[in-house]
Amino acid sequence: MNSPSPLILLIEDEPQVRRFLRPTLHAEGYRLVEAETAASGLQQARTRNPDLFLLDLGLPDGDGIDVTRTLRTWTAAPIIVLSARGQEVDKVQALDAGADDYLIKPFGVAELLARLRAALRRAARVSPEPGEPVLRFGDIRLDLARREVHRGDVPVRLTPHEYKLLSALARHAGTVVTYRQLMLEVWGPASVEHTHYLRVFMVQLRQKLEADPTRPRWFMTEAGVGYRLRDE
Repeated sequence: MNSPSPLILLIEDEPQVRRFLRPTLHAEGYRLVEAETAASGLQQARTRNPDLFLLDLGLPDGDGIDVTRTLRTWTAAPIIVLSARGQEVDKVQALDAGADDYLIKPFGVAELLARLRAALRRAARVSPEPGEPVLRFGDIRLDLARREVHRGDVPVRLTPHEYKLLSALARHAGTVVTYRQLMLEVWGPASVEHTHYLRVFMVQLRQKLEADPTRPRWFMTEAGVGYRLRDE
């Protein structure tokens, strides 16, 4: 039997946006559930267990960032924010709360569908088996069990902080990880304001793992937001 098509939960209070997205998503073969408020969206999330969320930030009964934080207490399904808020601080807050992507209204159908497909591909990636926690990105191989890193067949010696930074990016491969989130994961809550550490260690990672550190292929900077490890 074929597996059912992905189920998307759209949490959006603007009727025109829902009317715009409904035929588009159905035409692409996705199943769709809609909610107009934060409360109904969370209820639908718990009862329907969707594969992906499309979430507006400006909901009539709450903020989408709070909805994101609540969802992240129990689901790892991708969350793509759809918002008219285009300020950098809004993007950072949403990503820090656990969103996977952020689209500013108005957006094009092609871009939305491309980001949706990418998010679902990342979510569908098979988790490593307990005996084989090995992640690969191009010629970079990260063995989590042995704490070993290779570039091609050559072992790469990383400092403890370089390794923790690489591991954090690898766990979120394909998505932007904010400066704050990386600081928390690598250095802990006492160092969240010292983002200059990240720049230094990112330079070192690129020098050790990129073919051309000045034109990185894998370790991408998302200006003003964070870093992203490419997964393709």
